[in-house]
Order: sequence, then C-alpha cells, then structure tokens
Amino acid sequence: MYFKKFWEWSPTMTLSNATLAADQSPERYNRGMILLHWATALLVLLLFVTAEIWDFGERGGAFRTNLKLVHYAAGILLAVVFLCRIVWRAVSRKSIPEAEKGMMGLAAKGAHYALYLGLIVQIGLGFTWRWSQGRAVDFFNLFSIPPLFNISQDYRHQLGELHENLAWLIIIISTLHAVAALFHHVVLKDGVLLRMVPALADGRKKH
Repeated sequence: MYFKKFWEWSPTMTLSNATLAADQSPERYNRGMILLHWATALLVLLLFVTAEIWDFGERGGAFRTNLKLVHYAAGILLAVVFLCRIVWRAVSRKSIPEAEKGMMGLAAKGAHYALYLGLIVQIGLGFTWRWSQGRAVDFFNLFSIPPLFNISQDYRHQLGELHENLAWLIIIISTLHAVAALFHHVVLKDGVLLRMVPALADGRKKH
C-alpha cells in the first residue's frame, strides 16, 4: 500500500515535475532523493557484505567468483546511482528540507559531507584497484569497463588496503548516521527520520 502510494502520480506529468512536485513540503525529501538515498544505502551494504564474505570461498571456486561478479556489478551501479544523486540534489535544492540548527545540525552536515566524499573516493579506488590488476570492471559479463589509464601493478596492494579500510570507515559513519536518525525518531520525536521514510509519517496519520 505504501509502495503503491509512493509511486503513484499522474501519467501526464513529466519526470522532473512529477518527482519534485509530489512532496514539495519542507517536512520531507522528494521522491527522487528518497529513492536514490535508499538505493545508495543498499548498494553500499551489498558491496561491503560481498567483499567481506568472498574470502570464505575457494580461489577460483563458484562461490567466490559469483560474489566478485555481484560486487563489481554493484560497484558500477553505485557509481551511476551516486552520480544521479549528486545531480538530482543540485536540481532539486528548493525541495530539500531545511537543515537542523546548532551543533546537531553541524554534526549531521559533517556526516553527510564525509559520506559523500568517502563514497566518491571509494568508487574511484574500486575501479583503480581493479585496473591496477590489468583487468576490466565487469557487469555480469554483459559489458565491461576497461582500464581508462595505466596503473602500475606495484600499487595494487596499497590500493587494495585503502579500498578495504575506507569501506570500514564508510560503514562506521553510516551506522552512526543511522543511530542518530533513530535517536531523533525515538527520543527527540522531531520528525527528522520521517523526511526519508514518509511511510512512517503516513502510518502515524492513520493512527
């Protein structure tokens, strides 16, 4: 029911005015921002989990190989989704809720900037690490992105270490971000979480 309500809009509306006009209230983000936010979160989680568990598989085995295929494809999707998110945020700035005031607002803004910067660097590291091995980044064997520049294999180990360490840092910041959102929702009850989860607000209205 919530899913249907989330996607329902007039077929005569264009993508831009449909998505930006639907939830123009400063109380919540527009549909495009919400969709891209959760797509980013799910892809980051998928990338982290696949990278952490493929070491349990045999080298060259189906389990490890398939997880790596999923990881590379998810990396390409994250690059596309994140680029769309940056563009969408730029074109829909007027429909973005006003930022919090005070120290909590500064902390939230700092976390957002840290995540944005971390994801940009992490995506770049992922592609660069793969290319340093002299290999393309594959999307489920449907297509691949070949190395766009030459990278010495001497840097392969360092790139891998940076990629893994930054992944953990992103997960830690994301977890703190999620905990802060739950704190706002459960303790402060100020509606901050409802900006990204409008279904919760709709559920409250029915009760």
